Amino acid sequence: MASHALESPSDVIDLLTDQHEQIKSLFTETLVLTGDERARSFRDLRRLLAVHETAEEEIVHPRAKQKLPGGEKVVDARLEEEHEAKKLLAELESLDVDSKDFTTNLTKLRDAVIAHAEHEEAEEFAKLGTELSQKELERMGEIAKLAEAVAPTRPHPGVESPVANLIVGPFAAMLDRVRDVISSAR
Repeated sequence: MASHALESPSDVIDLLTDQHEQIKSLFTETLVLTGDERARSFRDLRRLLAVHETAEEEIVHPRAKQKLPGGEKVVDARLEEEHEAKKLLAELESLDVDSKDFTTNLTKLRDAVIAHAEHEEAEEFAKLGTELSQKELERMGEIAKLAEAVAPTRPHPGVESPVANLIVGPFAAMLDRVRDVISSAR
């Protein structure tokens, strides 16, 4: 990746690849911290995952389905991985951050998310980079940045669907709000 992409990613692929690195760092940080610091780091991780996954689901995956040979199969595999990760994340939200179960499940989530990121970069992002114009990639990046800028830093019960919040917790609530921003920006 070019050095300018690290300073200020201009297209959606650079932005999401940069976020993959941020996510890996937050996993490492969260796993070594304890107490309130671990809880804060986990909130940061959860927020970045919400923004990141929503941008992929709402911006990148639809274009991959349209533009890539076998795109629907590629996207379906990524969506299944994302679904499994969201289930692990929902379990984590109900655990004490200093418990052994939290550490075990966070490690499982980290491993799943890293494998998912590697699949995306190789099977989706690289191919989209050759199929889409730089202008389109940059427009998609602008929409993703907008979603990130307005995403909440913590859940706000009552703003999202009460049923969704009860079922899958704060992460789902953040996903809903980020999706709303992306839809309005299109």
